[in-house]
Amino acid sequence: MTAISTSSLATPTGPTSNSAKSGGFIALWSALTGALLVTALVLIYRAPVELQMGISQKIFYFHVPSAYAMYIGFFTAAIGSAIYLIKGSDRAESVAIAGAEVGVLFCIVVLTSGPLWARKAWGVWWTWDPRLTTTLLAGMVFLAYLMLRGFAGPNAGATERKFAAGLAIFGILDLPIIHYSVQRWRGQHPTVITNKGGGLDPGMYPALYVSFAAFTALVVLLLVLRSRQERLAFQVEGLRQTLSERGYDEV
Repeated sequence: MTAISTSSLATPTGPTSNSAKSGGFIALWSALTGALLVTALVLIYRAPVELQMGISQKIFYFHVPSAYAMYIGFFTAAIGSAIYLIKGSDRAESVAIAGAEVGVLFCIVVLTSGPLWARKAWGVWWTWDPRLTTTLLAGMVFLAYLMLRGFAGPNAGATERKFAAGLAIFGILDLPIIHYSVQRWRGQHPTVITNKGGGLDPGMYPALYVSFAAFTALVVLLLVLRSRQERLAFQVEGLRQTLSERGYDEV
């Protein structure tokens, strides 16, 4: 058996101190996220109950921040994809993949919590409202991006990777349509946070603001963890290719 000299392999990992700092940041951020989520749940429980919808209105505290988190994820995917197309950076593509995954995750939360609210407000589980339809479209575009990258894997060719990046950039064009669809096409979806909506009781704002903060912390945590994992996958694939070029095909 041929011995492998690990010192001859140029590993792309950074110093151990950097890993320790990264681990410390993740631990602290996880604790902050957990504290914010618990605080949000307490405030949601104590928030006033809406007169017409009753307890069902409290889905609002999860639904709206999830849509905000979805935006962050999809914008991250598009920005990472654009940087990848310009610089060819694996790190940027790792961030893009993480952003798409996180965005799709929260898009599912939006499209699940929305019908639960709609059943009480509109009497139906689903209606082809402009905002609902455009949100579904965005989810399908970024899901297609993930499927394309998933089938290709870490060792995907440049053509597949560039095509997927272009798809993510194309998908971001739908987000402004989602945001302004209610104002433009007068759908059934409410706009209670703006001055054109019915407004919120002052006692509801603390729960909403803390929910936004909690979901923001959560989406940042998920982006960091998934992009880090994806970078490791690229590094492992790079080592495998190096070993294969040196004749260690069994690795």
